[in-house]
Amino acid sequence: MNVFRNLVAPLLLALAFVGSALATEKVDINTADAATLERVLVNIGPSKAQAIVEHRRANGPFRSAEQLAEVKGIGLRTVELNRDRIVVGSAQGKGGNAGGAQKAGDRATAQSQAKAAQR
Repeated sequence: MNVFRNLVAPLLLALAFVGSALATEKVDINTADAATLERVLVNIGPSKAQAIVEHRRANGPFRSAEQLAEVKGIGLRTVELNRDRIVVGSAQGKGGNAGGAQKAGDRATAQSQAKAAQR
């Protein structure tokens, strides 16, 4: 019984740690709130997480993970550290309608340009 406790128990414990390290949580940067971004992403605290949400609101959904580097305080190194945690999904998902507002603005701009071209 001591052999089991001395050999197998540490092995099972080590496997548990490895399994949790491999099961990295992912976050959709187009739908996540600031609290989720802060919890999942490495080197992202509350102010940077809020800056991501504000950037998304102001500029529409991210099209790639690299666009996170456009957010003040976030560089490409931080993006690379989080590459396996970042998902770039549709803004129409469960996080709101940020993309819908952007698309409506794009349509209005296109309509204005078409009217100007007709004149």
